[in-house]
Amino acid sequence: MGRPAQAGIAGARGRQVTFDWHAIEETLNADGCAHVPGVLAADDCAALARTYADPDCFRSRVVMARHGFGRGEYQYFCYPLPPLVARLREQLYGPLAAIANRWYEAMNLPVRFPASHAGFLARCHAAGQARPTPLLLQYEAGDYNCLHQDLYGEHVFPLQAAFLLSRPGIDFTGGEFVLTEQRPRMQSRVEVVPLGQGDCVIFPVFHRPVNGTRGICRVNLRHGVSRVRSGRRHTLGVIFHDAE
Repeated sequence: MGRPAQAGIAGARGRQVTFDWHAIEETLNADGCAHVPGVLAADDCAALARTYADPDCFRSRVVMARHGFGRGEYQYFCYPLPPLVARLREQLYGPLAAIANRWYEAMNLPVRFPASHAGFLARCHAAGQARPTPLLLQYEAGDYNCLHQDLYGEHVFPLQAAFLLSRPGIDFTGGEFVLTEQRPRMQSRVEVVPLGQGDCVIFPVFHRPVNGTRGICRVNLRHGVSRVRSGRRHTLGVIFHDAE
């Protein structure tokens, strides 16, 4: 696959946001995550956050404390996804698939990802992974999300995106996005990404290639959210593989 330079992502009401995919790939390779500011407009963020109270939008709800995942809760959307969520999932996938294929080639992994998200979902569904994985997360004061990886079956797309829907310092305090990376024979490296409302962070689901002293090595990553100090925090998570 080629390397797209810039591509627009369509928001609500025809709003276009340009993603510089060259810069995003360089940042992913250097830092393990890429921060893209101002992807979603404030009214889009508020509208998505309000859907949390509508049970018809979701297939299941998870209370994190019941499973040892942390504190807080999240809900998985059902199909059909809200139009904006479906559009983000479809339009982000193509450029990310090109990056994912270069990563897998560098790591000598045999899997390659099709150019279209529909093609990749067909692969997931044929293997019995047919439940949608985009989700809304809700945190109150004292809530947090333990470090984890979003793996839902045999077929895993190696990149995902999260969008902060709330206003830091106004709707909530604390609650930073945290990413840890474990390189061979080294202590874990921590990355904290300061997000504003509508910002996107793109990051690996579970591993990525890194240049080491013996060539390319595969490093393991986990992500989470630090403790919310006050208020309420909503996040949209866009995962590209479906679940069993």
